[in-house]
Amino acid sequence: MGFDHLLASGKPYTTSCPLPFQADSVKTARDVTRSTLRRWGLSELSDDAALVVSELVTNAVRYAMYARGQQDIQLLLMRVAPHFLLAVADPSDEIPRPKEPDFISENGRGLYIVETYSQCWGWDPLARGGKAVWALFRADS
Repeated sequence: MGFDHLLASGKPYTTSCPLPFQADSVKTARDVTRSTLRRWGLSELSDDAALVVSELVTNAVRYAMYARGQQDIQLLLMRVAPHFLLAVADPSDEIPRPKEPDFISENGRGLYIVETYSQCWGWDPLARGGKAVWALFRADS
């Protein structure tokens, strides 16, 4: 299925959701991701994408809570066959840096998990300040 088909089909292939700086935003992000993927016929990606979005939103809540500017986190989900992209934007300018995973500690595994469960990931600075951290998945359907 090509991009032209996506445009012609009339189905919404982007979803965004603002998330406040609070712990239950992680659950909201997982729920939105799972329901969106189900609606798009990509349920096979639900577990991996829910795990990745949990890590990205947790990092955003942890590191961007005290940043100036926009008062929320933004979740963006986009489908352009054969890929699915999820991105989490936050007002922090702190660059996400993978750490050597510590499997005993509760912290430090987030970006390792993102890298393991997605096809690739990265981040981009936003014009208004802050950044968007994204992960790309390949859909088999």
